[in-house]
Amino acid sequence: MDEGDPREEIERLEARIEQFGAKIESCRKFAVASRVAIGMGGVLLLAGLLGAFRFNAAIMTTAIAAVLGGIVLSGSNRSTANEASDQLAEAEARRAALIGLIELHVVGDDNGATGDG
Repeated sequence: MDEGDPREEIERLEARIEQFGAKIESCRKFAVASRVAIGMGGVLLLAGLLGAFRFNAAIMTTAIAAVLGGIVLSGSNRSTANEASDQLAEAEARRAALIGLIELHVVGDDNGATGDG
């Protein structure tokens, strides 16, 4: 990057930070969905094995698919969330470094008033 004004890069980083935040939130929703699928599939499997309802191959197949699908979704989602979190931390660190390069100016009275009187 050149030695120009870092404000544009900070704006780009802030947009990326928002995107990473949205991605992480989406991952949280998928995590809940995967837990629900695992739980419901497990309950159906257990109920079928304990004889709570007459054996039905379609129900048992659906229950197994729900458990396995939930496990796969959970693992994939976890790795995506971890990647997004790492990228978010990187972007925030870069943004903080760029903000540190900017000369900040105090906004307020220039006449030296202290507010004492």
